[in-house]
Amino acid sequence: MTDVLRQEIAALATTLVVKVGTQVLTRDDGQLNQARIDQLARQLHDVVASGRKVVLVSSGAVGAGMGRLGMAQRPTDLPRLQAVAAIGQSLLVEAYERALSPYGHHAAQVLLTAEDLEHRTRYLNARNTLLTLLELGAIPIINENDTVSVEELHTTFGDNDRLAAIVTNLIRAPLLVLLSDVDGLYDGDPHHAGSKIIHTVERLDQSIYDLVCDKRGGRGKGGMASKLEAVRLCTSAGENLIIASGRDPEVLPKIVAGEVVGTLFLTQCQSLAARKRWIGFTVKPRGLLQLDAGAQEAIQRKGRSLLAAGIVEVNGLFAKGDIVALRGTDGTEIARGLTNYGHEDLVRIKGLRTGQIADVLGECPYEEVVHRDNMVVTNLVE
Repeated sequence: MTDVLRQEIAALATTLVVKVGTQVLTRDDGQLNQARIDQLARQLHDVVASGRKVVLVSSGAVGAGMGRLGMAQRPTDLPRLQAVAAIGQSLLVEAYERALSPYGHHAAQVLLTAEDLEHRTRYLNARNTLLTLLELGAIPIINENDTVSVEELHTTFGDNDRLAAIVTNLIRAPLLVLLSDVDGLYDGDPHHAGSKIIHTVERLDQSIYDLVCDKRGGRGKGGMASKLEAVRLCTSAGENLIIASGRDPEVLPKIVAGEVVGTLFLTQCQSLAARKRWIGFTVKPRGLLQLDAGAQEAIQRKGRSLLAAGIVEVNGLFAKGDIVALRGTDGTEIARGLTNYGHEDLVRIKGLRTGQIADVLGECPYEEVVHRDNMVVTNLVE
């Protein structure tokens, strides 16, 4: 069954980012499922043959390494986890190259860390590389560089759902497809017979988050909660996203044809410029600014800049030019932006009117703490 809205979205999606999870790519014993990879390669070829370009974000390196080493459980210590990923990554890329070559495509391995994309120049270099690979007819196979990513050093994306959303924003792809071991978002526990798939989500609100019913364990790191975070990152930047079953052998051709499969999450706004995507949805904030109700209203509803008078509390160690998160009165993030002041100065001038800043600092280099041009609202309101 096709749908007019999905047909329109598919027609505009000249570039797709597809993410496939560990549970889809590996068997129960942890070994890579080559038949599933062959199946996915054929579908990727079908997408390219339709005149579109496609980027694949693929999990499976750790799972592949576990299978190669005969390990039954995912390592918990970081050195062993990274070593297993290094062993599995070559196996994973070899599998894709073997599956894609009969269709005349080459697998181009791209390993990223969050640190690569937090520096603006490296972010742009990554974007240019991916676009050039697409021009050359290759299919980029992107994964997190697990061998060097460390949570404590803020070099990890957390999971590949988030990485896929960041890649979607990086190349401004109109559609992200998350291929999972579930068919989509259900209106109840997906294991209950009475639960049904929600085919379209027009707005990502608390009622949608309340539906999350994740099952922990196994070889993957993600779950529906991480997928909804990817939904937020994409739809807040102006793109659409579909969660569908990676075990359906025709899922990608069906999506390209506009058929109703999985759950479609509609964009929440007009497409953002590349720089705004980097500010709002790529870089992890170095600090947090708690705002009062007036500042929250000015930012969310009136399109204003942030002034020192609206800041109630300053948290974190950050310098001028770093990205900070802005929190509303209930503690939830409402926006992100580039700060004109470091944390030491902001602690001294928080709550002050602009005319009082020079009395405290000796000068007032900026009237705005975060200018509207350098800010992205991440929590939209009607």
